Amino acid sequence: MSVPFKIELEGKTAVVTGGGGVLCSTMAKALAECGAKVAVADLRIDAAETVAKEITAAGGTAIGVECNVLERASLDAARERIEAELGPVDILINGAGGNHPKGTTSMEFLTEEVLKQAGSDDTTFFDLDPDGIQFVFNLNFLGTLLPSQAFARGMAERGGGVIINTSSMNAFTPLTKIPAYSGAKAAVSNFTQWLAVHMSKVGIRVNAIAPGFFLTDQNRSLLTNEDGSPTARGGQIIGQTPLGRYGTPEELVGTLLWLVSDQAAGFVTGTVIPVDGGFSAFSGV
Repeated sequence: MSVPFKIELEGKTAVVTGGGGVLCSTMAKALAECGAKVAVADLRIDAAETVAKEITAAGGTAIGVECNVLERASLDAARERIEAELGPVDILINGAGGNHPKGTTSMEFLTEEVLKQAGSDDTTFFDLDPDGIQFVFNLNFLGTLLPSQAFARGMAERGGGVIINTSSMNAFTPLTKIPAYSGAKAAVSNFTQWLAVHMSKVGIRVNAIAPGFFLTDQNRSLLTNEDGSPTARGGQIIGQTPLGRYGTPEELVGTLLWLVSDQAAGFVTGTVIPVDGGFSAFSGV
């Protein structure tokens, strides 16, 4: 792929969790383009290996690694393989995450009419499944904390490293319908600041990128119709985004490379950087 600018990552090893997805596969390719050896880690090994093969076909170094970010044993096994094949990990991109319907309401606002409708198919706040809430929170928050535990110890022992977490616009202002996802991403932002302070004396910088709205495999059917036109939800989002469109995965790369580079961002830690087309700056009027 073509990157907007190059940083020097020769000799570095990077791990990208969720690396088989649309956004994180682009990040993995950008790091490889800058010389890093990349471990594409994903629960779906086929997706991870596909991205790794694309990187190696382009002249980079990469392996696909099966990894469950919610299981420490899986993370430790992944780390052992990565260290054996690529070397000690210098960069961790915590990209795994997502939402689940069981943590989602079917309406933006609770109304008296809905409360009075016995047997309604609507999912209100009162109908949210605790297991669904827990799954979403675990996937996003623990799915960031546990990989950081697994991969940052080696960084700390060697006196340096970079961790980039994935937050969201929901961490700034929660979107309607998705309380579990919004709360989990707010936790990721808070954890990013906490971990940056905690790791500051052992040379590890910790930051987060907060993407606005990008079309991915998870949200495409929610935001676009089959003909490519926006759904009602998609129309609301575009209307609240001053640049008037969705982002492209490549538009995350500049921020990623800046934050990863010790030369460019050596004094930057504990930040959450919006890449959102102005969404977080717009009040709606």
